[in-house]
Amino acid sequence: MPTKRLIAAAALAGALFLSAPLFAEPLAAQANTPAVAPNLMGQLAVFAPAAGLAQSVLPAQLASAAKGDDDDADADGMPSAGVADVVSLANDTSDLRKTLVNLAMRLRDIRYVRGGRDPSTGFDCSGFVRYVFAHAVGLELPTNSASQFLAGLKVNRDEMKPGDLVFFRTAGKRGQGRISHVGIYIANGQFIHSPSRGKTVRVDSLNESYWAQRFAGAKRPDALARS
Repeated sequence: MPTKRLIAAAALAGALFLSAPLFAEPLAAQANTPAVAPNLMGQLAVFAPAAGLAQSVLPAQLASAAKGDDDDADADGMPSAGVADVVSLANDTSDLRKTLVNLAMRLRDIRYVRGGRDPSTGFDCSGFVRYVFAHAVGLELPTNSASQFLAGLKVNRDEMKPGDLVFFRTAGKRGQGRISHVGIYIANGQFIHSPSRGKTVRVDSLNESYWAQRFAGAKRPDALARS
């Protein structure tokens, strides 16, 4: 009799085993997995490719900035030399603006180098402006003339002060196209800049036809807004 009971119990256990869902064991395994694991895997699946893409693009952007995004000023029609007489600053010019202009003037005759950011190697136009502002007033400006044009306050031509930035469209058709050149205003229509390949940092006049036809406007960086 006991033997029959054991046989019946074994048969019942086998039937229960065969009738259980096949996925019961995987679900049990998932139940033992920490709840954070699915979320973590989801984050990796969504964000890892984007992070990898950003890392692959960033070096190219940095390399572009290092080379400089400004064009040489168009040599056609540009004066071969700057102005002979440099005007002095007005007595009411603030010390901050005097510091800017004085440093810029000490950098005259340093050669133009595309992408140049330092007097030891040479300057392009935006590199010259960035160097002067960084070392004179501790202000870091954007890396090229087009982005520098987007920063700061717009200034009317008859309200410009020493140290304001003056911008030009020297690429493409005369007076058209994107912003591609920048200089630092001195006074009385004169500005200092790094013009183009084969030339050096010098002072020019906004009234010269070449620059007058390509003048795009003036901006006042934030550091000068109250001076």
